[in-house]
Amino acid sequence: MTDRFARALGWTSLALGTAQLAAPRAVTRLCGVDDAPGAKTITRLVGGRELLHGALLLGGKTPAQWTWTRMAGDAMDLGLLGKAAAARTGFRRRRALFAFGAVAGIAALDATCAGLRTRKARSPLQVRASITINKPRAEVYRFWRDLENLPTFMTHLESVRTLGGGRSRWRAKGPVVDLEWEAEIIDERAGDLIAWRSVPGRGVRNAGLVSFTDGPAGRGTVVDVSLEYGMRGRKLAAAVARMLGEHPEQQVRDDLRRFKQVMETGEVVRSEGSPEGHRALRQLHQHPAQPIGARA
Repeated sequence: MTDRFARALGWTSLALGTAQLAAPRAVTRLCGVDDAPGAKTITRLVGGRELLHGALLLGGKTPAQWTWTRMAGDAMDLGLLGKAAAARTGFRRRRALFAFGAVAGIAALDATCAGLRTRKARSPLQVRASITINKPRAEVYRFWRDLENLPTFMTHLESVRTLGGGRSRWRAKGPVVDLEWEAEIIDERAGDLIAWRSVPGRGVRNAGLVSFTDGPAGRGTVVDVSLEYGMRGRKLAAAVARMLGEHPEQQVRDDLRRFKQVMETGEVVRSEGSPEGHRALRQLHQHPAQPIGARA
């Protein structure tokens, strides 16, 4: 939603910039500043800036991040038009005030979009993924419930140590420094689900839930994982994602794929070309095995 809003503003910038570069005299007349020396030059410069904003908003994967730069341009335009209106009378003053109002409206839209992006950035990061494992539900649940097994398939985890009383200490490998936090199990139904959250004030804020259900026709087990990261946890997830070159949701899918391999074969499957083990960087992006003919 926020990015669609930003792209709409990008098209607005593109239209304004094109008009200011193609017909600066008409634009200065419309704004009531056609009597000012250098008005056409300033209009062309503003038009070039608008085209740059349009390119940033329309060409980027996350255009909403550029709305703050538009707000800086809006402030400059409002200052120029306010000064122009104060120095004029009659129809030129009315035109300058009309242009001031139009730019103020656009500035309000820019501020709204920037505010939406800020709120989105501060909200928890939520990811979800699922996979079907060809093993009985009780066996799959048992393996996951022993939390110290998690680092065998979650590549960003260095270790998980159970502390007793439903608590555990987690250690994660970050791009720069390792991070630790304590977690507690807040809901548990044997064979069905495990829910946990980090202990407040004990490191990275996060929470998760994993559920186990019988697969279609009672074959295998469907494992469904939902994770939520608070601000610091969100930054950790994003940093690890940049290091690995994948979205946090894709990381969870890859972890589940490795979990499936561990449950069905006893280890993370690797070829002779990748004998380094499940923590090697290039092992993190394995794709499901395919027959040779299917790759052609």
